[in-house]
Amino acid sequence: MGSGLLDHEPRWLGPLALGTIYVVWGSTYLAIRVMVEDIPPLLGAGARFVVAGGLLYAWVAVRRPPSARRLTRRQLAGAAVVGVLLMVGGNGLVTVAEQEVPSGLAALLIASEPLWVILLRAGFGRERVPGTTLLSIAVGFVGVALLVLPAERPEDAPLSWSMLVVLAALLWALGSFVASRLERPPDLLATTAWQMLIGGGVMIALGLALGEAADLRLSDVSADAWAALIFLIFVGSIAAFTAYNWLLQHVAISTVSTYAFVNPVIAVFLGWLILSEEITGFVVLGTAVIVAAVAFVVLSPAERAPVAPER
Repeated sequence: MGSGLLDHEPRWLGPLALGTIYVVWGSTYLAIRVMVEDIPPLLGAGARFVVAGGLLYAWVAVRRPPSARRLTRRQLAGAAVVGVLLMVGGNGLVTVAEQEVPSGLAALLIASEPLWVILLRAGFGRERVPGTTLLSIAVGFVGVALLVLPAERPEDAPLSWSMLVVLAALLWALGSFVASRLERPPDLLATTAWQMLIGGGVMIALGLALGEAADLRLSDVSADAWAALIFLIFVGSIAAFTAYNWLLQHVAISTVSTYAFVNPVIAVFLGWLILSEEITGFVVLGTAVIVAAVAFVVLSPAERAPVAPER
């Protein structure tokens, strides 16, 4: 990986791929909010990842050598652990919470993911974290606290549902933390496909066990909800992950990682523009605090590893 695009790649591919993860992952919170209006959250999120994972795996089967599809039991178990933490614990809980939590607020709370990862690395990975980074983490969590203050949450989002998003951020960070410590399939796209398939399958099973099927009437699902689900499958999952993987191979990691503090700003703007979600003074302040803290951590010379994206 170099400091910029490889010489033989068209120069426009870099900005296009970076713009894709900026806009697409920033807009997935809006799409989730629209989807859960008519589609039960666990069944909807499960279907999203099962279909996206199946299509990714089919692409690997056609375009990759047979070795990309071979995996041991340990590799499958590793993909399963990470898939459950990322897809179920991370994205699944966000999808459930967005039944009550505005999309912009959810995105801002999820923006704390890089901060959680640093804490996990310091606590369990025994890594030495610079004092300035720890200070930035503390400042970032002050921003999170501002967003969940009683009577200051936009549209009176219940505290319990807001804290569910915070838990989702922690579980996604945990999945990102353990991902490099477990044995997984060697092919990156195959690994992503298995994580989506397993995580999506678990969410569908949970949704059925919790009786979500009784709440799903396909005839009552609006065109907007179907469009949101299709967007999440093909654009939010397949296209954005492809762009992200390409960026990891061709663009400086410090540049790729900027999605972590651009996404929540885009999500807040889209939620306000399209769904008329409320933007209070505390949302503006919390946004500024969290984004500044995450930007400092992500762009710090000591922090070059990106956090796996939850979108």
